[in-house]
Amino acid sequence: MSLLTPDLGLFVWNVIIFLLLLIILRSLAWKPILKSLKERETGIADSLASAEKIKLEMAQMKSENEALLAKAREERAQLLKEARDTKDKMINEAKEQAKVEAGKIIADAQAAIETQKMAAITDIKNQVGALVVEVAEKVLRRELADKSQQESYIRQLSNEVKLN
Repeated sequence: MSLLTPDLGLFVWNVIIFLLLLIILRSLAWKPILKSLKERETGIADSLASAEKIKLEMAQMKSENEALLAKAREERAQLLKEARDTKDKMINEAKEQAKVEAGKIIADAQAAIETQKMAAITDIKNQVGALVVEVAEKVLRRELADKSQQESYIRQLSNEVKLN
């Protein structure tokens, strides 16, 4: 039963040792433990603040990226529009140039046709002239006394000319 009811001396010594131990622990261990807890709390608070700051920066960067993407899309659309306009302009210029060149070719062909036509007419005139001279020469070579013989001979020669 002595364990349940301690002696007054034992109790006093236990209190004195407890107080000494409390003072020693307070000066040697309690302050460093509180200091490290305070540092850890400060570190955690700084990390949370840093994380919040980074989160805000990420949100800002995300909005900037979205703005850049929108701007890039607009620029791409503008470039595509300019490319289409340039393509249409080039096609229209090529069509106009083709029309001009086709007109030139047609005009040159018509001029060539006209030149060939005139050459053919000149050639026909020369041939007709040669035939007339030949007919006249044949008429003159043949001395006919009778006018009716002359006319029948001319008809015969004209028939021969038509056959050739």
